[in-house]
Amino acid sequence: MIRKAVISDIKPIHELLSEFAGRGELLPRPLSELYDHLRDFSVFIENNTVVGCCALQFCWEDLAEIRSLAVRQDHWKKKIGSQLVTNAIKEAKSFSVKKLFTLTYQPAFFKQYNFSEIDKADLPLKIWGDCILCVKFPDCDETAMMMKLDT
Repeated sequence: MIRKAVISDIKPIHELLSEFAGRGELLPRPLSELYDHLRDFSVFIENNTVVGCCALQFCWEDLAEIRSLAVRQDHWKKKIGSQLVTNAIKEAKSFSVKKLFTLTYQPAFFKQYNFSEIDKADLPLKIWGDCILCVKFPDCDETAMMMKLDT
């Protein structure tokens, strides 16, 4: 079941994201940042446990980002990540977002949803505010991808 995250989900989300960050598969997110962005997150719940998460962050009137997509490894191959991305796309459309982007280490996954690789320089300057704070700045090794939405 997918639902919007609540305060009690933040620590499990942080643990999940930290696990992937520790393996270099996701950028780390400080706990305080997760509380700041609670309303961006949706979670996949199984047996009252957070097994997956995904955030949809609005960047501009017509642009949003899918970020912090993670699924517990013991729940891979159950299409939970796909359900979370589909949910984020649907939510973006409900807000009349016209473009959706992601920075990812898994471009093949996002290509399934009609995301195309773009040059990071094509992203609006507003996005770079987060990038400057990143431990990998300026040597970002994520792939920038964009999809246009029919709203």
